Amino acid sequence: MRMYFKQRLFSWFDSYDIYNEQGNPIYVVKGQISWGHCLKIFDPYGNEAGTVKEQIFTFLPKFEIYQGNQYLGCIKKEFSFLKPRYDIDYNGWHIDGSFMEWDYKITDAAGGMVASISKELFHMTDQYVIDVYDPQNPLIALMFVLAIDAEKCSRND
Repeated sequence: MRMYFKQRLFSWFDSYDIYNEQGNPIYVVKGQISWGHCLKIFDPYGNEAGTVKEQIFTFLPKFEIYQGNQYLGCIKKEFSFLKPRYDIDYNGWHIDGSFMEWDYKITDAAGGMVASISKELFHMTDQYVIDVYDPQNPLIALMFVLAIDAEKCSRND
């Protein structure tokens, strides 16, 4: 499954639209007022599907992931040189990024591909293409991409 992740232009808080290959909206992401980033994900009917919440007062960036009200795990940036790395305490997943932080791979505990993320260049806002290899995982992969984007945003502020 392929998803297109587009940040909204001129948004006071983090806001994103997520589309499928046919251009239909599948998720809407809205930033909430909080200490650190708090992103709520809604399905096309306005039902809350998930939350990505930044934990503050941590040495390296850390985000908790919720599907509905159920805690799934957290994503933590690892100390690394040249290429970003993230550890996920969900199903043994791991994220490795490219040198320029434009491309990422989410792999499972056995090294199998869960999702690949590519940043599209030359746009006014952040835009990513997310390829998810298991139809059970698009929301979870999206939440990890949101955490990575929020971490990069915090670094650039």
